[in-house]
Amino acid sequence: MTADDSLNRLDDDDFPAYTMGRAAEMIGATPGFLRALGEARLITPLRSEGGHRRYSRYQLRVAARARELVDQGTPIEAACRIVILEDQLEEAQRINADYRRRAARAGAPPDLGGPGSA
Repeated sequence: MTADDSLNRLDDDDFPAYTMGRAAEMIGATPGFLRALGEARLITPLRSEGGHRRYSRYQLRVAARARELVDQGTPIEAACRIVILEDQLEEAQRINADYRRRAARAGAPPDLGGPGSA
């Protein structure tokens, strides 16, 4: 891998660029909090060759959202479930918007899947 390849990967939201200590510092949490999120299966950090946890920017955004909820008094298990559901909803909305754009370009009315649809 060249230096240019390494620099380009830093723009990748899924590239595991951050150590546990740096990740915890960035979201204002403790390493134990990040481990708890891993145990709850909200995020699964990749491991370096030496076995150290590495986090991506996407995982840090997810962890930061969970931390917000926990800071508001939500139990960690519930916070993890909320974050998962929010992520699923966002993905479903993105897919729906893409479907509507494609249907509009094709000139067909979108099937919204409501009552009476096949």
